[in-house]
Amino acid sequence: MRIDHIALYVNDLDGAKNFFETYFQAASNEGYHNEKTDFRSYFLTFSDGSRLELMTKPDLTDSGNLLDRFGYAHIAFSVGSREAVDELTERLNVGGFPTLSGPRITGDGYYESCVLGFEGNILEITV
Repeated sequence: MRIDHIALYVNDLDGAKNFFETYFQAASNEGYHNEKTDFRSYFLTFSDGSRLELMTKPDLTDSGNLLDRFGYAHIAFSVGSREAVDELTERLNVGGFPTLSGPRITGDGYYESCVLGFEGNILEITV
């Protein structure tokens, strides 16, 4: 068994798609639009075949992007080396996405940083 994809609701669908294409080299499908409900989505595929579904619909409500809450916590991206963690973290910072922690070695031995990404979603960048 494997996870097929992770889904994330966003307000700015095209902005979120561009963010993941720009910083994480995601490849997007052409998108989907249900004209009856105005639901829209893109499936983004990453180099290892993992997928992220970005979705939006009218009247989304925001429960807040608190660090300590039930549900979605973060998406972790493995970039292959400590140098790549440092480089992507810096690139995201220059793009206006602040680092929340790291880069650092965690208590359980991972080298990672956590960045506040597009629309306040937490992204973990790890080896």
